[in-house]
Amino acid sequence: MKCPFCNSARDRVVDTRSARGGKAIRRRRECLDCKKRYTTYEYVESVILTVVKRDKRRESFDRQKLMAGIVTACKKRPVSLERIETVVEEIENELQNLSQSEIDSREIGERVMQKLHDIDEVAYVRFASVYRQFKDVSQFMEELKGLLK
Repeated sequence: MKCPFCNSARDRVVDTRSARGGKAIRRRRECLDCKKRYTTYEYVESVILTVVKRDKRRESFDRQKLMAGIVTACKKRPVSLERIETVVEEIENELQNLSQSEIDSREIGERVMQKLHDIDEVAYVRFASVYRQFKDVSQFMEELKGLLK
């Protein structure tokens, strides 16, 4: 591990504790050369997921892309960043537990909509309108009617 301040490879671990619900280890380190402290995290390496897009293109699963889509849907809504992070983590764990290396993008979209429906209805409608690519107002109204039931 190299110090982010001076690039020295000499450090010592000052503190170690569990993080992210036991899915990571947080280590507080001190550089032996410049004496500055920094934090590192260790995670279990997971299976790399490939997302199959609607047009059959394939791309690596991108946690940040998922996070950005949910953050956009929740913009100016009473949904904390911590809650969004939890949703992203839940979806990522669910996908990992499927034991498949390729996941259809529709599967991810449906999971996001299910989570958003439970958290915030406005965020759900925002996400659904982009995800489902409504062609006209009537399709949008149908989605709203289903939400009101």
